[in-house]
Amino acid sequence: MPVNDEFLYNLRNANPIETVMGSYVNLIRRGRNYVCSCPFHSEKTPSCTIFTDTQNFYCFGCGAGGDVITFTMKIENLTFSEAVKLLAQRCGMEVPAFGSNKDSGYAKRKTRIYEMNRIAANYFYTNLIKGPDKTGLQYFANRKLTPQTIKKYGLGYASDSWNALTDVLRSKGYSDDEMADAWLAGMKNGRTFDMFRKRVMFPIIDLRGNIIGFGGRVLDDSQPKYLNTGKTPVFDKGSNLFSMNFAKNSNAKRLILCEGYMDVIAVNQAGFENVVATLGTAITPDQARLISHYAEEVVVAYDSDGAGQKATQKAINHFADVGLRTKIIHMEGAKDPDEFIKKFGRDRFRMLLDGSNDANDFMLDKCETGLDLSTEIGRVELLKRTAKVLAGIESPLEREVYISRTSKKCDIPVQVLKAHIDSMLQKNSRNAQKTEWRNIKAKTSYIRDDINPDAVSNKKEARAEETIISYLLNRPQEYEDIEKLAPPQSFVTAFNKKVYIALLERLKNSDKFSISLLSDEFSTDEMGRISGMAAKKRNVDITRDVVADCAQVLKNTRPAANGDLSNDELLELFRSKNK
Repeated sequence: MPVNDEFLYNLRNANPIETVMGSYVNLIRRGRNYVCSCPFHSEKTPSCTIFTDTQNFYCFGCGAGGDVITFTMKIENLTFSEAVKLLAQRCGMEVPAFGSNKDSGYAKRKTRIYEMNRIAANYFYTNLIKGPDKTGLQYFANRKLTPQTIKKYGLGYASDSWNALTDVLRSKGYSDDEMADAWLAGMKNGRTFDMFRKRVMFPIIDLRGNIIGFGGRVLDDSQPKYLNTGKTPVFDKGSNLFSMNFAKNSNAKRLILCEGYMDVIAVNQAGFENVVATLGTAITPDQARLISHYAEEVVVAYDSDGAGQKATQKAINHFADVGLRTKIIHMEGAKDPDEFIKKFGRDRFRMLLDGSNDANDFMLDKCETGLDLSTEIGRVELLKRTAKVLAGIESPLEREVYISRTSKKCDIPVQVLKAHIDSMLQKNSRNAQKTEWRNIKAKTSYIRDDINPDAVSNKKEARAEETIISYLLNRPQEYEDIEKLAPPQSFVTAFNKKVYIALLERLKNSDKFSISLLSDEFSTDEMGRISGMAAKKRNVDITRDVVADCAQVLKNTRPAANGDLSNDELLELFRSKNK
């Protein structure tokens, strides 16, 4: 067995997938396997299965799947080699020297961006502390940040210069294209310029301590007020959270969600490590799932203005989808946590956290906004609004409690309100079924397969190929006979053919085969498809005769091109055409 394959085999055994995935999601045992809510899409019924015998996982909902390396790549947004290093550190193994692999170019690109970001962060920090322009330092001093907090967060200042940072990076050997790739420089009319200018800077750090991007705030009335790093190979603002690198180490099972950088820093400085913020946007499903890996409860501490309250309602929905308890801070006398702490102190803020309202209370209270409850019209409208909220409460027990409370408040018999809510639940269920059916019809009317495009026009052949691959995954010791029965050149679809050839190559060169050995050749999405081939047919009895039938299906298919045919097959094709 090649050294790399031997190492990957041992690495997988040293990192059981159920143990690794169990550190991110809550696993439920089902026989010898486990199920869980998929960490890669929002769902209320667990559709992700961990197969302990093959050490693989597959989500029947979104199609994510693979081995422990694939899972680590996907959950941590890593390249193959980065995921291998992380798993090796986890179990105390030393990574051998790898030969060339498929992600080497992409991995080098990410490494260069990490390096540039680190240099940029040091430049911004030094410029803040020692630079001639004290505007940034004065801003942080006015916001009552201590030198220790400034250093902890690596805060900085981008001077009013078009080329100060780009000159520094250029002197370190980085090209203009690389700087643009990292979103540290922009290009216009052949000229490269600093992307961040005359702004206080907030480095954004991932869970492993890498600086992945920046947020910059102007100190005057120019627009935009905040400028965040755009999407790069190492950064996506919808998938990361500011200060999560500190919050993940908190022992609290509760996370505080704030609206901006300064709120987070002020709360952290007051002694609350378990605080994070989104990066200039409303909370996303990906961010909600990330929080669910580290907390059981979220306290939303958004600004008390209209935009903050609207964002709070969106956050409640996303947290409900991932099973997080949500509470809402009701601040009086201050517009945000930063101002509240400055005015009333950290002890009052702690009391505010402990006395925060349940999300359902918040939603029901909002129903009264703008209504005159002294009129019948106002009370009827309140009932309509509250009924929608009550029908959205998942727990039947919680729903009953709130129905009883609402009936007293609105002076309506509890049986009448409950009957109305039950009717709404039935209607919502029917609507959900209709929507699901429309989505199914929409998918079938326009079928697209980004991983294996050839499968759309070769459905029968693609199914036959997947059956053969599935058989081979379950009985790798029979690869020689299967190759004779179904030679690679008989495969019709390009992706399945690539998988089949890779499988045969690994089986010929490895005496201990697992799907893990394909991880360095296929992307995480492709590994999900391969895992799906095995998972969907686990309980189907595929015999050698079935494989022979599938091979015959492929043999009977007239090739669209002659490039992959052998000399004998080309001769036979030529004779048949002459006839």
